Amino acid sequence: MNEQKTDYEVDERKTVAEAPNLRVRQLTLSGTQVVPWHLHTIITDTFFCMDGPMVVRTREPEAAHTLQPGQTLAVDPGIAHHVSRVDGGRSKFMIVQGVGQYDYVPVD
Repeated sequence: MNEQKTDYEVDERKTVAEAPNLRVRQLTLSGTQVVPWHLHTIITDTFFCMDGPMVVRTREPEAAHTLQPGQTLAVDPGIAHHVSRVDGGRSKFMIVQGVGQYDYVPVD
């Protein structure tokens, strides 16, 4: 899998599982940390909130999805999205990324 560098800071970023065309990661955000606006051209990001709440914002369609622990959300390829915590709290989530070649395309 083609590992691409991301320029955003998180408390924790751990790869849980990885196979050709699929990976599972655990991320923890706190303070002012966010996953900035980006999209993927082929893969779907499926978020699973472990400790939150957390907010996944999307464009086209424009929406703000608040996830509580145990809730999931899938963001299809080509949909710009952004991840943040709620009210400055800490958020921990799993993200399943696949199926296909991983890419990270920043969006302004």
